[in-house]
This record gives sequence, C-alpha cells and structure tokens, in this order.
Amino acid sequence: MSKLAKKPVLITEGVEVKQIDGVLEFSGKEGKLSIRVLPYVDVDIKDKNIFFKLEKTVKQGRANLGTMASLVKNAIAGVGGGFAKILVLEGIGFRASMDGANLVLNVGFSHPVKYVSPAGVKIVVEKNTIKITGPSKELVGQVAA
Repeated sequence: MSKLAKKPVLITEGVEVKQIDGVLEFSGKEGKLSIRVLPYVDVDIKDKNIFFKLEKTVKQGRANLGTMASLVKNAIAGVGGGFAKILVLEGIGFRASMDGANLVLNVGFSHPVKYVSPAGVKIVVEKNTIKITGPSKELVGQVAA
C-alpha cells in the first residue's frame, strides 16, 4: 500500500469536495477542479477528511492508490490557494507583453510569437518576468513549459 494513501487527506477551510458518479469535484476561492477516480480505488469523504482504500489487491490498484492521493492533495491546494510559476525572460531584445488574454513574445524570430492561454490560467507580464497562475498544478506547469 502507498505511504501517501495510508494517511487521510485533510480538506482545508474554504474548500468543498463532492463525489458524483466516480468523479471528485473540488471548489474553492481559486476555482473549480474535477478528478476522475482511478480504477481499483475507493474514496470515502468523512468529517473533513478523505480516505483511500483498495477495491482489489492488484499491482495497478496499488499504483493508482498513491496517484489518487497525490492528485487529491494537489487539487485541494490548488482550489484553496492556487499554484504559480515565474519565468524570467533574459536576452537582448527579448520582450514579453499581453494582447488581451494572449501572450506575445519577441524572442529573436522575424515575427512575434503569440500564445493563447487556456481557460483557468492567468498570465501576467511585468518587465522581464512572466507570472503564470491557476488552480491546476498540471495545467500551470504545462503552460510554463
């Protein structure tokens, strides 16, 4: 059994968790997230705690147990406080600016590079830094990459 899943996950203040048809829905001040419950994992929500159990003892079930615990912890932290990545743009003539919700980068090409930010992710540009924030750790990391 996963060491992460042995301990219950505490639901922090201001975060609501609901389980509907095999999907966990999290809502908080930063937004809403939903996570599909992985196979062989049973999730119980009791008294501001989330407990994880194996439905069937198989190798994939043990792996899914730890993964589910990590996903739930990240979702609770994300909707409660959010995640942020800060990128520093260095180079002569390199610039970043915002055009509405689009990020425009001048990074040495003959044309500016435009990036459309996905829903749920906020991008702010100040001088040579780009700050990417949002409730989903996975999505914020993908946008930063």
